[in-house]
Amino acid sequence: MNIYVGNMPRSTTEAELKVKFEAFGEVEDVKLIKDHFTGELRGFGFVRMPSDQQGREAIKSLNGTAMGGRTLTVNEARKKGNQRRFF
Repeated sequence: MNIYVGNMPRSTTEAELKVKFEAFGEVEDVKLIKDHFTGELRGFGFVRMPSDQQGREAIKSLNGTAMGGRTLTVNEARKKGNQRRFF
């Protein structure tokens, strides 16, 4: 399951996000999206978990929780139109 995570602090690391999701099961990959010009985190990213059940539990548990003073938006990633896929 590919999971979208938004409204993250710009200081978030892939390791931090991985630890947060590993509480619910195996994490295959974490990808934080960065600005092409500045290299700064854009405030969102994706987590891939092999188990849909564990992914749904992570979404249910982490959506709306606080991280670095911000409220996370966590839901199943959706492909829209011709947008690039990050995984």
